[in-house]
Amino acid sequence: MPIQAVLWDVDDTLFDYTGSDRSGALRHLEAERLLERHASPEAALARWREVMDEQFARFLSGELGFHEHRRERARGFLGTPLTDDEADGWFARYVALYEQVWTLFPDAVPALDALTPGYRHGALSNSSTANQERKLRRLGIRDRFEVLLCADEIGHAKPAPGAFLAGCAALGLPPGEVVYVGDRYDIDARAADDAGLCGVWIDRAGSPVPRSAAQVRRITGLAELPALLAALL
Repeated sequence: MPIQAVLWDVDDTLFDYTGSDRSGALRHLEAERLLERHASPEAALARWREVMDEQFARFLSGELGFHEHRRERARGFLGTPLTDDEADGWFARYVALYEQVWTLFPDAVPALDALTPGYRHGALSNSSTANQERKLRRLGIRDRFEVLLCADEIGHAKPAPGAFLAGCAALGLPPGEVVYVGDRYDIDARAADDAGLCGVWIDRAGSPVPRSAAQVRRITGLAELPALLAALL
């Protein structure tokens, strides 16, 4: 079956989440005079990422809502029993600085241009719908996607097959006619393959390829994607 649509991951695929988060977190921790509590800025960032990973996993499991996971990130990083209002305020100050440095990868818009109108487009993310809706609009690319599906509303998070199948259903296409592009070989590309889609791993860092990823379609930049899709016809 020919490929009809591309279903996109958002963070660290189209949007430079890691770079934006790093810059925003450093600005926030400096403004809050918290860097001095750590051996170095890198140590502070390592703790920031550790807490984020812990609490985001709780969000993905359904244990916490999106806003609750943000409150727990504030409490976990500070090691302080904040009230909800205090946690919301602290995290909001980070978000304000983080949003100032939001940026797409340079190859994102050119790739979307190159693949339009040849392919339909949708977005599937493990974040919250409100968060990604706001982000894609601020970045000027929301209208590129027919559908936007996120874990908080569909009730499934990648790598569960149900997440990918929900994306295909929203596009009205069978999985075999949809490519999924994401920055994780395990929860994105391989999981998409397992769900019946055609998974593509965007590996911008040129990571060592795990043995389990040897058969996964891998690109190091989105400029390579049009040729890969053409080869799948």
